[in-house]
Amino acid sequence: MTPAAWDGDDYQSRFDALAEAGTDVHGEATFVRSFSPASVLDAGCGTGRLAIELARHGIEVVGADVDASMLATARRQAPELTWVQADLAELDLGRSFSVVVMAGNVPLFTPPGTQAALVTGVARHVAPGGLLVAGFSLHRGYALGDYDAHAAATGLVLVERHATWDRAPCVDGGDYAVSVHRRAPATAGE
Repeated sequence: MTPAAWDGDDYQSRFDALAEAGTDVHGEATFVRSFSPASVLDAGCGTGRLAIELARHGIEVVGADVDASMLATARRQAPELTWVQADLAELDLGRSFSVVVMAGNVPLFTPPGTQAALVTGVARHVAPGGLLVAGFSLHRGYALGDYDAHAAATGLVLVERHATWDRAPCVDGGDYAVSVHRRAPATAGE
């Protein structure tokens, strides 16, 4: 998948300005932390805002993104974390995580028609009993029903859906959704 060109420093400066003005820019991290994960894959990590905040709370985090400029900014901000440049549809880190999170409209930044491959690529990293968490804007070419079908095809089941990262109720016709899908726990002998 070929992404649009980004300027990681410019992108990060917007969040820095919001934080300096007193805006809470860590809603996604607070949401993810509520599940008490031991490890998190920040899929589509951009400049690392979410990954860095999770690591600050003692969570093992790996950030993955296809954009070199975004990752360069992330690496400058937190060189001690693991940052992987990869197409998420093809990502194979050879391990799993308690939570895999796609924050910031990740499915909307992939070329149309590649969302199933994206979900498959990130879902392969969800541990047994683990979660895939994704938040994205609706009515922009990728429907929740399609996302749920793509997640189900990887063995994940929807367990929660909210309208915002602070868990406002999801309503029909809303503009945004945060979905939580779970992989079944491992059974004896697996």
